[in-house]
Amino acid sequence: MSVVPQETAMSTGSPEGRALSPAVVVLSGVVGGISATVGALLAVASLAGHAAGAWVSPEALSPGLVGAAMAGVAPALFTVGRARVWEEVRCLVLPLAIVLVGLFTVSVLNAGTLQAVRGGPLFLALFSLGWVATLGVLALAAVGCLAAQYRRRPGGTGAAGRRPVAPLPAWSKPLLAVLGSGWLGIGAGLLCFPAFWGALLPWTVNRADAQGLGVWALALGVGVLGSLVEDDLARIRPALRAVPAVALALAVVLAAHASTVDWTSGPGAALVTLVAGLLVTGVSGRWLLGRAVRRDRP
Repeated sequence: MSVVPQETAMSTGSPEGRALSPAVVVLSGVVGGISATVGALLAVASLAGHAAGAWVSPEALSPGLVGAAMAGVAPALFTVGRARVWEEVRCLVLPLAIVLVGLFTVSVLNAGTLQAVRGGPLFLALFSLGWVATLGVLALAAVGCLAAQYRRRPGGTGAAGRRPVAPLPAWSKPLLAVLGSGWLGIGAGLLCFPAFWGALLPWTVNRADAQGLGVWALALGVGVLGSLVEDDLARIRPALRAVPAVALALAVVLAAHASTVDWTSGPGAALVTLVAGLLVTGVSGRWLLGRAVRRDRP
C-alpha cells in the first residue's frame, strides 16, 4: 500500500472540487503573456514620464498604474495550470475575468478619448485599436471559459465536507475584510461614479482613467474577499503569488511619480495603506502557508 506524503498534498491543495477546465489554463497563459508585455510597456513608459495608454490621460501616473497591475499579476497567471481543481485558482481567475470585461467596457464607453479617435501619435493610435480588439476577444473568451468551467460537476466531498489544508488565522479575517472592502468600495465608486470619486484621487485623472483604475481596484477587492470564502491558504496559492507582485509594481510607479501625488491628503494616506495592505497580505500569507507545509511534513 502506497502512502502519499503530506507535503505533496499540501503543495497541490485538496483535490475536492470541480476539475480545472483546460480552457481556463489556456486563457490564463495567453493573458499572462499579453499582460507581461503590455503591462511592462505601459509601466516603463510611465516611469519615463510618458502617458502611453490606450486613451488620452492628463498624467502619466494612471496608465502606469494600470500597466504595473498587469505586469504584476502576469507571473501568477502562468502557474494556474499547476492547480488540480477550479477552487484553487478562482480567487485569481474570477478577478481576471472582471478586469478583462471591465477594461473592455470602459474602453468602449470612453471611445471618444482613445488615442486613435483623438489623433494621437501613430504608434499609440494603433496601440489603442489593438487594445480594444484584444480586450474584446479576451473578455468574450473569459465569459466562455467560466461558463465551461461551471458546467463541470464538483467531485469529492464538496466544500461542506472538505477539511482546509491551511486555514486562515482567526486574527487575519477582520483585517482581510477591511482591506477587501476598501478596495471593493473604491473600485465600485470609481467605476460607477467617476466624476465624484475621480476628483477624490490624489492626482489628476479623467473619466477613463478613473474607471480603468476602478476596474482594477474592484478586482483586487473581489480577490481579497474571495480568500475569506476559501478560508484555506493552500487554495489561494496563485493569488498569494499575485498580490505582493502587484503591490510592489504599484509602489514603484507611485514612487516614480511621488511629486504629482498629494500624499498629505486623506486619499493619499488611504492609498498608501491599501497598497501596503496588499504587500503585507501576500508576504504573510505565503509565509504562513510555508510554515504549515513544514509543520505537516512527516
